[in-house]
Amino acid sequence: MISVFDIFKVGLGPSSSHTVGPMKAAAAFVRQLDGLQQLQLTGRIAVEVYGSLALTGEGHGTFEAILLGLEGELPDSIDLNTIPERLAHINSQASLPLDGKQEIEFIVARDIVIRYAESLPKHPNGLRFTAYDANEREILQQVYYSVGGGFIVTDEEFDLNLDSGVQVPYPFHNAQSMAEQCETHNISLAEMILANEMALQAADAATVKQRVRAVAQVMFDCVERGLHQTGELPGGLKVKRRAPFLAEKLNDLREANQINTQLWPMVFAMAVNEENAAGGRVVTAPTNGAAGIIPAVLTYYQRFHPLSSEDGIVQFMLTAAAIGMLYKMNASISGADVGCQGEVGVACSMAAAAYCDVSGGTIWQIQNAAEMAMEHHLGLTCDPVGGLVQIPCIERNGIGAEKAIKLGALALLEDGLSKKVSLDTVIATMLQTGRDMKNIYKETSLGGLAASMKHKMIPVSVSVIEC
Repeated sequence: MISVFDIFKVGLGPSSSHTVGPMKAAAAFVRQLDGLQQLQLTGRIAVEVYGSLALTGEGHGTFEAILLGLEGELPDSIDLNTIPERLAHINSQASLPLDGKQEIEFIVARDIVIRYAESLPKHPNGLRFTAYDANEREILQQVYYSVGGGFIVTDEEFDLNLDSGVQVPYPFHNAQSMAEQCETHNISLAEMILANEMALQAADAATVKQRVRAVAQVMFDCVERGLHQTGELPGGLKVKRRAPFLAEKLNDLREANQINTQLWPMVFAMAVNEENAAGGRVVTAPTNGAAGIIPAVLTYYQRFHPLSSEDGIVQFMLTAAAIGMLYKMNASISGADVGCQGEVGVACSMAAAAYCDVSGGTIWQIQNAAEMAMEHHLGLTCDPVGGLVQIPCIERNGIGAEKAIKLGALALLEDGLSKKVSLDTVIATMLQTGRDMKNIYKETSLGGLAASMKHKMIPVSVSVIEC
């Protein structure tokens, strides 16, 4: 089974597949060298970057993430304040402390090779690492794919069932078997996921809940930072942060007794995605490009829902993760693979289900909320202007958050048993739609809004999406 903490990973912006994944791949390669007792023999490392990663690397920190990963850093623990100084050292001294232990010569222009016109065969987001000794003899070579949501797999692991092998009390493989487990054992979805997570983590309920609360707190903190940070986002589009200004306007309306709480989820989501675009600390939920939707709906639940509670926050997170697992197991959460329906669509589906659950929904109502949310994102393309997760991505997260709340509430008005389209059907349809979608609408910025705006001569530094 997939873990809750595989779906929700603390990382940094702007991209789960283009920043978080490459950093994790570089760190994994260094750990592999160390495990083979080859780290001290390494004199040089070459990194080849392919496909979408090559085309977008300069614009959103892929190459910088690789350097930091080679130093042994990981997205969830790196001190963001140290990054500029460390990158400056590598570039000025042509020297890199491999895993913080082995100082090697590293000339960025020589040792990071950008294969703009080439892709590795199994996924658009590919990297190849090669380690050499002091005599330029190859020590180790490994190919990694960054497959969305911060997940990485090696060439050998691709298409394999990477199940942990841990036996969980309530296994499921699709939405139907998930519902059957809940009904057979008279257990809620959140309770079922908690029990499974206790087995996966070999931990008690209190420990798992505390970890879930910690991830939720990172989301809350990101919302707060985004509501108070001002200025211009990086990348060349000169997009100004809007969330603080919009939040101020909503507060003014409240003071004037013109309360409009319906707009808060949109502003919360925009706050998170502006933080993500600026390279801040976010939670993949399930990806960075869609990182604003679940925190926004969760924050709305915490601040405005009449049934809000600390236990409800955990329940929300567990249920959202359960729906994310279904998409990860049976379809895709990669924009390069299936378009933005696999990112914003999945996040909206997860959030709608979770909101329905904490509002008192049954397992069938929860699944109905998730189904409706995806059904109305089918075919959603990745066409961001300039390849940056800014236009239309920031607003798109806001709209996804608002839609999740409405569909979660709508699902409560029906029993969910008489729907013509099941959640399993819509997940399969999303995958097939992604397979049928032209590549110009999947993480290339060669079509749609990105292509239209390119003709208007908008100055940008990259050419494809960074989701």
